[in-house]
Amino acid sequence: MKTRFFNASIVNFDGQRPFITEGELWVSDDRIAFVGTPEAIPSGFDREIDCSNKLLLPGFKNAHTHSAMTFLRSLADDKPLQNWLNEDVFPLERFLTADDIYILTRLAIMEYVAGGVTAAFDMYYHNEAIAQSAIDAGFRMTLCGAVNDFGGSAEAMRDEFLRFNSLHPLISFRLGFHAEYTTSLPLLKDISELAHELRAPVYTHNSETKAEVEGCLARYGKTPTDILNSLGLFDYGGGGFHCVHLNERDMYIFMERKLFAVTNGGSNVKLASGIAPLCEFFERKIPVAIGTDGPASNNCLNFFREMFLATGLQKLRLGADAMDAEKILHSACSVGAHAMQLPDCDSLSVGKQADIVMLNLNRPNMQPKNNLIKNIVYSGSNENVALTMVRGRILYENGEFFVNAESEFIYRRANEIISRIRKQSGR
Repeated sequence: MKTRFFNASIVNFDGQRPFITEGELWVSDDRIAFVGTPEAIPSGFDREIDCSNKLLLPGFKNAHTHSAMTFLRSLADDKPLQNWLNEDVFPLERFLTADDIYILTRLAIMEYVAGGVTAAFDMYYHNEAIAQSAIDAGFRMTLCGAVNDFGGSAEAMRDEFLRFNSLHPLISFRLGFHAEYTTSLPLLKDISELAHELRAPVYTHNSETKAEVEGCLARYGKTPTDILNSLGLFDYGGGGFHCVHLNERDMYIFMERKLFAVTNGGSNVKLASGIAPLCEFFERKIPVAIGTDGPASNNCLNFFREMFLATGLQKLRLGADAMDAEKILHSACSVGAHAMQLPDCDSLSVGKQADIVMLNLNRPNMQPKNNLIKNIVYSGSNENVALTMVRGRILYENGEFFVNAESEFIYRRANEIISRIRKQSGR
């Protein structure tokens, strides 16, 4: 499949700074074949798309989510994290089947592509169902291990690592565990041994709440970052999700180990977990990626809202001049790709994967065009997403989904699943 985008404004990055060029972008199969102003236009394109008043940018990378938690959207609300987990999430999750997770993930994928997300870093259960859901939809999914004391083992995760990293071009797998507070010391040591065997990075929820940090200090006399690092879990890199309550030593470890800090502003606000110190991360050159977290704690999977919160919450902490919107767009499009170990998905450059979003600028919220980059971060919304392409295939365009499933079927099945679970649980 060969696609020509012409009359386009094209976003790329020089370091953390985005810049815009005018011209054309050509896609051949799953790769970007040309970016610039051509001397001549070849024939043989399967489709030619006029991008007048449109802007192309690398797709957003949702660097931390739990996609299948769509079933809990607006059902588990208005509680702090530990109450939310123990009173709502854990009791209801036990009724989920692999078939449920397949459908619930399909629903999340529809929301992703409608909002310009082209890849997600998903931590959940029944990875086979999640992977198949993404493959069937044509969506890029990086699976993250979710081992903890309630399920999973280092040995089983080793098998998943080998299987999913060779399963399909859209699927990859990274080592991970749920959190320090749900994972015993012997199991953490097993995961560390596995990371050394595979020479692979490790990811986990890290310092999401003050209570989490205080509990770890009581157990080990160290913060979560410090104890995990002392066990060798970060010897090959990796990252932390949330990273709200890191101290100076924690940030030094992140710098030293080149760890990614994945911020989840919407979830942290809703659960009142706190505000991650993103400005301090940037000052220390700690790479910052962005995730929505799951649709139970957010409750939506809207990346425009996450970008706004990533800037706005820092301004609330430090003043109106804190946090440049341009850096946040770089985090959303490029840093997330590196956090997920998807280096071919970080820019609109020749040879890179054709994971592309086209935004419609001919909408009231994008006018006037004083600064298009800041318009995206401060005033952009899902209504501006005109097209989302993953691996050279259009999955969403002008309100229509092309994900190999009828929208109404997915909606109906998702509601049937939650109706059944509510009956089973007595909710």
